[in-house]
Amino acid sequence: MAEIKKQNGRTTIDYMARDYGSLLQSMRELIPTKLPEWKDSESEADFGNVLLELFAHMGDIVGYYQDRVVSESFLATAQTRRSIIQHLRLIGYQLSTAAPASAALTLTFPESCNELVTLQKGDAFATKSQKDSPSVRFEYTRELPLEIDCSTITPSGGFKVAEKIPIEEGRLVKDEILGSSDGSPNQRYTLAHSGFILRSLGQGKIQRDIILLTKLGEALEEWTLQESLSFSREGQQDFLIEVDENDQATVIFGDGAFGAIPAPGAEISVSYRVGGGLKGNIVAATIQTIVDAPQLTLLGAKVSNPNPAVGGAERETIEHAVKHAPHVFRSLKRAVTAGDYEALALDFPGVGKVRAEGTNWNTVTLFVAPEGGGDVSDVLQANLLAYFEDKRPVTTVIEIQGVDYIKIYVTAKVEVESYYSNDEIKDEVENAVAALLRFDAVNFAQTIYLSKFYEAIEAINGVKGVNISEFRKENETEDTVDPEGKLVMGSNEIPVIPSLEALYGKGIYVMTEGGGI
Repeated sequence: MAEIKKQNGRTTIDYMARDYGSLLQSMRELIPTKLPEWKDSESEADFGNVLLELFAHMGDIVGYYQDRVVSESFLATAQTRRSIIQHLRLIGYQLSTAAPASAALTLTFPESCNELVTLQKGDAFATKSQKDSPSVRFEYTRELPLEIDCSTITPSGGFKVAEKIPIEEGRLVKDEILGSSDGSPNQRYTLAHSGFILRSLGQGKIQRDIILLTKLGEALEEWTLQESLSFSREGQQDFLIEVDENDQATVIFGDGAFGAIPAPGAEISVSYRVGGGLKGNIVAATIQTIVDAPQLTLLGAKVSNPNPAVGGAERETIEHAVKHAPHVFRSLKRAVTAGDYEALALDFPGVGKVRAEGTNWNTVTLFVAPEGGGDVSDVLQANLLAYFEDKRPVTTVIEIQGVDYIKIYVTAKVEVESYYSNDEIKDEVENAVAALLRFDAVNFAQTIYLSKFYEAIEAINGVKGVNISEFRKENETEDTVDPEGKLVMGSNEIPVIPSLEALYGKGIYVMTEGGGI
């Protein structure tokens, strides 16, 4: 009979014990009733035993493939990213690619500058490369050029400063030639670079992650990206993008009935962006290099980011997709209830946590925490508003606000067993507490229990005893433990580690005693 089991944290289907040993034993148990004349069945040299072992071996292989096929047939039990992609495609859900981090750039010009400076899409800046970390590239990504008139900027301290220039991590691949159309239906072209950034920005296209053009003679035509060609009419110049399990993106055209076919001989070119990931979440004052903006270099401009870059995230995990996709499907990609707004916002790359609240009869406020924490950047805010443009009711106004991060202070005195290193135990305690307070383990209005900290620390091998002498939220009396043994967060509060403070920077201030080293 089928059993539902947990394997590596995922649900799997195990129909029955069909391994080599159990199959061989089952066949041998049938010998007395099926072949009573076989008297020498225990001999390893008997040719019959060789056959039984071969059949058991083949049955083991067949059973393995049967289990894999059955498991991959259901969303809840599928193990491979390829199967998850195909299952979710049936409900119109596409796994998110890696999300680029965004930041606000400050440009500093000499006081003598009176030029009109124009930033174009693709103008690039970067952090300095270090021994253990390569440089991270950021670009201006808006469709419309950004003009900065230095003559209108008031000098300060011998310089002219332009602030809040929106930039995003990643790189623009411009005018890549995919090939020439052969006039056949359902043409497919694979992009040369992996790591394609794909986001749905609704109708408010302040920027686009991909622009596709076809050129036949002197005629240049732009095509429109759609989530599906099911509603594209005959001759409508639409295309779609599919991203496979290896993050390789493929451009797909219609068949003439659902979406147009590029004219035979037409040259197909595409511009798109690649990048994304946690590497883009760099700290403040690290973007210092002008990589590809000669108009700024000629003027002697300098760049910096006064605040950290936020919102960078790796590609969507299988676990997140399985849990989140049904909520998006139930919303029908239309924002009506608070749950709809939250599900759709979480579907947008770069959004880590969100809480929706109706703050007026026609106003919905989204309290947003970017992936990994931090404040919402101007770029993420503008993109998120554009994303909701064709999903919200016409009369609804969406406002985006940040969340309140509440620092949690924990101090513990840990007694270490003999023959255990104090430093190693200290590291393990810090890691255990950090896991309890990491960004993806906490949420709005969460209650944090003191008992969980005792439980995590006492579970570490080498810990003989522990006494937690401080367990409080910021702005509460120092060196105190909440009398009820719990810290209750407000509706817009998320607990965080005081990472910039020396004693508590790893989640807990640990004092050790005893130990053998």
